[in-house]
Amino acid sequence: MSVFKDYLFRVEAIPRPHGTVRIVGGDRPVLELATPIEFHNGLPGYWSPEDMLVGAVTSCYVLTFRAVANRCAVPFEELEVSGAGHVTRRADGRFGFVLVELKVTVATDVEHAEAIEEVAQAAERRCLIGRALDVPIELELDVRTHASALSSAPV
Repeated sequence: MSVFKDYLFRVEAIPRPHGTVRIVGGDRPVLELATPIEFHNGLPGYWSPEDMLVGAVTSCYVLTFRAVANRCAVPFEELEVSGAGHVTRRADGRFGFVLVELKVTVATDVEHAEAIEEVAQAAERRCLIGRALDVPIELELDVRTHASALSSAPV
């Protein structure tokens, strides 16, 4: 028998004075967001929804990478991921995200380099946030290897 999982994630957006928005959700820390400085009337010093979207894709990739590596027992020492979201006029004429780039650097031993590449690709395919977007995710992977053996527990 198959069990279908169903999750619900609730947040509330509360307009605040001076153009900011407060995001609240249960017992999690409150976030204060504003229009990015790149846009008209943008406010410096605040996270924007655009930053949060790129942050959601990037952090989801990190968490998914860790989970896949752990499940497959593929060790790695370091994982660095940086994300960049490209916003411009799209092919449909609307202004919006056209691409999210993820630059991924992973350190592992030589014996696990091929497996780490497979983990990295699987994480990109399985990242829930990336799959929810109608924007391509481009992965640039740099696997750095060394000869010494690592412990079997991924980071």
